[in-house]
Amino acid sequence: MPLVSTIELLRKAEAGGYAVGAFNCNNMELVQAIVAAAEAENAPVIIQASQGAIKYAGLDYIAGLTKIAASKSGIPIALHLDHGTSFEQCIQCMLAGFTSVMIDGSKLPLVENINLTNRVLRAAKAVGVSVEAELGKIGGTEDDIVVSEREAFFTDPLEAKEFVQSTGVDFLAVAIGTAHGRYKGIPQLNFELLKSIRALINVPIVLHGSSGVPDIAIRKAISLGVSKVNIDTNIREAFVESAKRVIYDKPEEIDPRKLLGPARDAATNLIREKIRLFGSSGKA
Repeated sequence: MPLVSTIELLRKAEAGGYAVGAFNCNNMELVQAIVAAAEAENAPVIIQASQGAIKYAGLDYIAGLTKIAASKSGIPIALHLDHGTSFEQCIQCMLAGFTSVMIDGSKLPLVENINLTNRVLRAAKAVGVSVEAELGKIGGTEDDIVVSEREAFFTDPLEAKEFVQSTGVDFLAVAIGTAHGRYKGIPQLNFELLKSIRALINVPIVLHGSSGVPDIAIRKAISLGVSKVNIDTNIREAFVESAKRVIYDKPEEIDPRKLLGPARDAATNLIREKIRLFGSSGKA
């Protein structure tokens, strides 16, 4: 089927008390792994492209691969720009066929973040594309997006309310204690803060930096209103560790398919586990 609306997937998730997995891709094998996992679990899915993915694979390649995968599948698949850095990049993704974009103005003052988000929203609404924004800074590193521990801060619930009312953004990423990349210890999420935010805004909530967060914490966050959960680092770990094992066991192997095939399978299995964790199995 054609690519579907991201916000429609999230509205259904919000109403059903589950979350849709948003999984980052960098190449053909990861697109295949995401779709294979979603098909096996009969689950809706969001394929995401980060700054690093766009630089590595190219915007048209990512869009093309995802569209081909969707056309051959019977499950609902959305294509999302993760951490868009500019109005211009969001427009490029809309033109390439993305069904949603994230404009990350979280490092800007509130008023500037609102203005930038509204500029993207005006363009997106004209072509039926939904928009994610971020309020508060999520620590760690994701490709070219770096936020130090000193800079990272939680989302203010009252600012979240003002932001949503002033923009009409479709879904909002909030900072409640997660971080991009690998964690140095066990993350401690601020669930009371999440409750406060949920009570003041009426749009789906996004949890970034979810790789490495304990399953029990993910489940609780979803029960408190998170409808989109982003996973990247865990997929990279599963993919690369599998490829390393093949190289270690068969150091003379020269067929890239013999490395990347098992790596794709490992990523598929990891993504299936996440889909079940998020409660979206059987919700396609």
